[in-house]
Amino acid sequence: MLKKKTKIIILSAMVLLLGITGYLNISLNNQVIDTSINTNKSAYSYFDYYRTDRNATRDTEILYYNAIIGDTNATDEAKTNAQNNKLSLIAQMEKELALEYLIKGLGFDDAIITTSENYINVIVKSDALVSNEVAQIVAVVTEQTNYGLPSIKIIPVA
Repeated sequence: MLKKKTKIIILSAMVLLLGITGYLNISLNNQVIDTSINTNKSAYSYFDYYRTDRNATRDTEILYYNAIIGDTNATDEAKTNAQNNKLSLIAQMEKELALEYLIKGLGFDDAIITTSENYINVIVKSDALVSNEVAQIVAVVTEQTNYGLPSIKIIPVA
């Protein structure tokens, strides 16, 4: 009988400690998140949120393509189209990522690239751009893609 009471006391203490640990973990994590958001709010709210949304959207698109490819009821044409679209999306993602890193290599703190069939948008973290910086960005984009100057839009974001 004594052993059963001892086990219950030990188990209760462990559950209590687990609850306290969980509470402290959540409390401390919330404080760290609040501090990091408040110290870097503008950069975090635009560039990081944009990337998060873009990645979530693309993950969903890839899941749709994979569902079509794996669907036994889908036609061969639908599967081929899904495979081609998935490969195009992956190539676009790789190109955008490479351009973002190349533009960061020019000295910008951050950059986001968005592409469509006819246009490319380059969003850079900067209060304003001087003509030399614009020329450097245009040179990188035209060297790495098939977009010409009329198709390139450069947007500074502070």
